[in-house]
Amino acid sequence: MSRETREIAIGALTLAVFVAVFTLVSWRSDSANAKTDEFFRIKALFNRVDGLLPGDDVRLGGIKVGYVESQSIDKAYHAVLTFAVRKDIPLPLDTSAAIHTNGLFGSKFIVLEPGGEYDFLGEGGEIMFTQDSVVVEDLLELIISEGKARQANQN
Repeated sequence: MSRETREIAIGALTLAVFVAVFTLVSWRSDSANAKTDEFFRIKALFNRVDGLLPGDDVRLGGIKVGYVESQSIDKAYHAVLTFAVRKDIPLPLDTSAAIHTNGLFGSKFIVLEPGGEYDFLGEGGEIMFTQDSVVVEDLLELIISEGKARQANQN
């Protein structure tokens, strides 16, 4: 194979890979937009949402059922999270939402705990029972200060 033929083959292969990647990315974004109809949006107020970002998981029973769509601050300086949950997951009105961490220093996600109400949240509904994010640094500081206090009491 001559050098010129090899260069043409490499160029054609590079172009084919580029077109394939572009097509795949376009198809994925179109299918993601089509799937937004499969979700309903609900809100929840938190005092702090440290480390939780739009796109993070919303889970029920350990299974991803949605994602965090947006964050904002209300007039009372609460963090307002809007998240999308699959429409085939009915959530009772007294469902609670808590911010959890994957492991000690992992990513954050929302855990939903369904309540016992007979009526369900719908589009634009609000979860009234929430638990804020735990900041690992604050927790470690508390443990260290407790250890120092015990050590001082023993001396």
